[in-house]
Amino acid sequence: QVQLVESGGGLVQAGGSLRLSCAASGRTFSINTMGWFRQAPGKEREFVAAISWNGVSTYYADSVKGRFTISRDNAKNTVYLQMNSLKPEDAAVYYCAADKAVLFTTTPRRYDYWGQGTQVTVSS
Repeated sequence: QVQLVESGGGLVQAGGSLRLSCAASGRTFSINTMGWFRQAPGKEREFVAAISWNGVSTYYADSVKGRFTISRDNAKNTVYLQMNSLKPEDAAVYYCAADKAVLFTTTPRRYDYWGQGTQVTVSS
């Protein structure tokens, strides 16, 4: 099993920045792709960003390209999401997810492990 714990959420004004962290523990050697998803009230969980096991490949939703950056530090078993130029529509609960598969996917059900989520609120 793998445990994921997110941190770094909070309240920020539009145009501001936040950095989310996701610390993994347990059988972390089984993890390949790491991803971030978000879910706003009344909406489905949506893909935000993902990163390959070695950090070489990254993937972003069109809505966050150029504003968000995903990175990982395997020595610390931690993945980060740097969010800049935040907009009110970015407000959601952000979830970290881990996938044992090597192939990238944006489909939430394909991910094997999930964190509890961290709230991001963006005021206009």
